[in-house]
Amino acid sequence: MAQKTSEKGLAGAAAPVVTEPGRVRNVVLVGHSGAGKTTLVEALLAATGTIPRAGTVADGTTVTDHDAAAVRQQRSVALACAPLLHDGVKINLLDTPGYADFVGELRAGLRAADAALFVVSAVDGVDDSTIALWEECASVGMPRAVAITRLDHPRADYEQTLQDCQDAFGDNVMPIYQPMLGDDGQSIVGLLGLVTLRVLDYSAGYPPRVGEAEQEHMNPIADDRNQLIEGIIAESEDETLMDRYVAGELISTEALVPDLEKAVARGNFYPVIPVCAGTGVGLDALLDGLVGGAPSPLEHELPVVTGVDGSPRPPLVCDPDGPLVAEVVRTTIDRHVGRVSLVRVFSGTLRPDQTLHVSGHGMAERGHPDHDADERVAHVYSPLGAQLREVACCVAGDLCAITKSGSAETGDTLSSKDDPLLMEPWSMPEPLLPIAVVAKTRSDEDALAKNLARLVAGDPTLRLERNPETHQLVLWTMGESHADVVLDRLRAGGVELDTEPVKVALRETFGAGSQGHGRHVKQSGGHGQYAVCDIKVEPLPRGEGFQFVDKVVGGAVPHNYIPSVEKGVRAQLEKGLVAGYPVVDLKVTLYDGKAHSVDSSDAAFQTAGALALRAAAENGQITLLEPVDEILVKVPETYVGPVMSDLSGRRGRPMGSESDGDASLVRAEVPATELVRYAVELRALTSGTGTFTRRYVRHEPMPAHLADAARKEHAR
Repeated sequence: MAQKTSEKGLAGAAAPVVTEPGRVRNVVLVGHSGAGKTTLVEALLAATGTIPRAGTVADGTTVTDHDAAAVRQQRSVALACAPLLHDGVKINLLDTPGYADFVGELRAGLRAADAALFVVSAVDGVDDSTIALWEECASVGMPRAVAITRLDHPRADYEQTLQDCQDAFGDNVMPIYQPMLGDDGQSIVGLLGLVTLRVLDYSAGYPPRVGEAEQEHMNPIADDRNQLIEGIIAESEDETLMDRYVAGELISTEALVPDLEKAVARGNFYPVIPVCAGTGVGLDALLDGLVGGAPSPLEHELPVVTGVDGSPRPPLVCDPDGPLVAEVVRTTIDRHVGRVSLVRVFSGTLRPDQTLHVSGHGMAERGHPDHDADERVAHVYSPLGAQLREVACCVAGDLCAITKSGSAETGDTLSSKDDPLLMEPWSMPEPLLPIAVVAKTRSDEDALAKNLARLVAGDPTLRLERNPETHQLVLWTMGESHADVVLDRLRAGGVELDTEPVKVALRETFGAGSQGHGRHVKQSGGHGQYAVCDIKVEPLPRGEGFQFVDKVVGGAVPHNYIPSVEKGVRAQLEKGLVAGYPVVDLKVTLYDGKAHSVDSSDAAFQTAGALALRAAAENGQITLLEPVDEILVKVPETYVGPVMSDLSGRRGRPMGSESDGDASLVRAEVPATELVRYAVELRALTSGTGTFTRRYVRHEPMPAHLADAARKEHAR
């Protein structure tokens, strides 16, 4: 719950405020679930005095994991911001979920950040999902560093984890500190700087005692130090350094550190720092590394902007005095505060009592409308987890929060009302796991609709649709954990709901030609009802739709009633014939019939037309058609065989595979009924590394046994 007053455990925490972009570092923490990202954030906040101590409070929450869904699942489920101050520099730590279902939160963090800190557990090492995250950061050119955590665990293996990182991430992943062991030969009680040759001694706790390396320390680190220096010199802009180094000259720390920091900021070098949140080992080294090595917003390329109408505009500059351009990177709905928007300011300065223009690309297919409105910002806050602390302004490069926006949603641009602008959107993954939700009672329907609108406003990875054929309300989610969080939040909003199996929209058609006789005759006093028509039906090629042909001769069916017959036939086509699904690809020919001068009417011939089509179905052969999708599965090469075998088991037709860098792309056509839970099952099959996209291709006849089951289900 967002609070504007101090929370328990955070009392007295002053919001860090800076007025220069050069004194801001925006760092997103990345890593698989359980690597220790949230624990590390808590330790860094405690180390800088931002919070009194690290750890959970009585209700099981932490600063960044305060969401009820996060507490229930015992893992991060949303992006959270935790700013701190170190050496006069504000570091905005962006804690992201490590589970694949919440990749949308990760991408929002990447958009808001200027550097990524990979948190790798010394117990669990590097898994396939961590490698995928590294590649995702590489694809957007994000500078990266690595923190190896959980060093105090009995099964921790720092050296092996370091080797795993180098094998997975490449040659320029190098340690800049060497762990120092205690008297027991196992516990890490200090760090030795490979460049600075400083000794950080944590044997008496945090903060460490700082000293200079002695000769006894030098021999064990000689190879690692030489390799690191060579790596730094190779990335240096000073072309004389390598010649001097090869000639045997001792390169000073003062010459190496600036080059190291520049290489890290440019994304050419990836330092590794050992860190232990429990003992405090390496916390100060990590903070120093983020201040010195992570790029400031002044060094980071900014997103492209255009006018709201798409007209070109000059590139953005990170200037507090420039035009205001900011972006909503996350939206939450708090029951007490209302809408809370986490905002990255890219240009200009955001101040209270300022009127802004809200521009949004909109994603109508996901329930996000376009936005084009002016709104007043009453207050500007510095967020610390759920706590909101009011500040006087937020300058270019910094992060802040605003509340009670009437329309701003995740991905929307905030700019001056006098010169509205629009930022190029970031890429969001397509939700591929559907869940059908239904309100338990009629009184819950309004609450369900209102809460769904709130959720969709804050989560671009959700897609909401009302299927016009199955009449189901379907939420498309990223996976089971994402679905659980969505349902939790709906229920927390006071909605009583159930889920039901997702229905795939089938079609019906005639397998062969047939004929039908429709007779609607009733007499009950006064004018009766009289209409008779005879039709012939013929299947059309797939995708041809519906054709109605009039071949009545001699006025057997009066000309003015022929459209009525067609209307009745069309109405029956929509209702279906054997399983309740629309009938497609059919030619209906009206060739005979009868009428009565008094009792015939438009309604009577509509009914007769429908009866004739149903009679043709009874006399003929109805085929059920199912949608077929083309899917493109991206997996590491080692999983190509299992994936293709699995697709074949889903009645799929593999269409081959091709190389895509270090991964493989498997293409196949698969019936949509076999893909309802494929997002979950592919993840299990590929250890979380597989992704896929899908697109509708056509409808095809359904196997007889499955068609019979669909008919029986409809008959219940």
